[in-house]
Amino acid sequence: MRGGEQELRAGLKALQLELGDAQITGLLDFLDLIGKWTKVYNLTAVRDPAEMMTHHLLDSLSAIGPLLRHLQKAGLERGARLLDVGSGAGLPGVVIAICCPAVAVTCVDTVAKKAAFIKQVALALKLPNLTGLHARVETITQPFDVICSRAFASLHDFTQWSVGALAPQGVWMAMKGKHPADEIAALPAGVEVFHVEQLVVPGLAAERCMVWMRPHKPG
Repeated sequence: MRGGEQELRAGLKALQLELGDAQITGLLDFLDLIGKWTKVYNLTAVRDPAEMMTHHLLDSLSAIGPLLRHLQKAGLERGARLLDVGSGAGLPGVVIAICCPAVAVTCVDTVAKKAAFIKQVALALKLPNLTGLHARVETITQPFDVICSRAFASLHDFTQWSVGALAPQGVWMAMKGKHPADEIAALPAGVEVFHVEQLVVPGLAAERCMVWMRPHKPG
């Protein structure tokens, strides 16, 4: 068994996620690639393999269940477009691409090396549903069904910067630490929060939650 595999499988069990062996291998390969690239390009501040497993991989995996439930409710389980904003090392975008083959994932970052890393991951892990994009999110106009971010910016800035890329029935999915009551209160009138759910990350004692938002339709 590979290093980290036992912990990953235990984490998946705790999250009630069923993945195939090829997907589990893909997630471990992805973690290896982050480690290799970080030595040269400083992709992430977290460098300890055990910490990378909890803070990066399992943390991102905690979003999969809620995302799948949303896609099913929205009738998008056979195909959806997702934009991961400020994706960095591809967290959670690459993890979503590995776990959800029916979701076309675009990871956008303003740092060219980070976008190049995503392109390399797509090639190395043979993920046809993964795209790396070097751009500012404000310049994206193609429509996405879900726009997600993880520890990216305030909810206000996240929604305002990416609103041009949201499909008519699209939603925002923001991964946060503690319940961001102040950020929710600061949202503009055109954005409504329709669900906040607690996330439990195996092996991580810190608080995590997911904030779901959509454009507010008056009346």
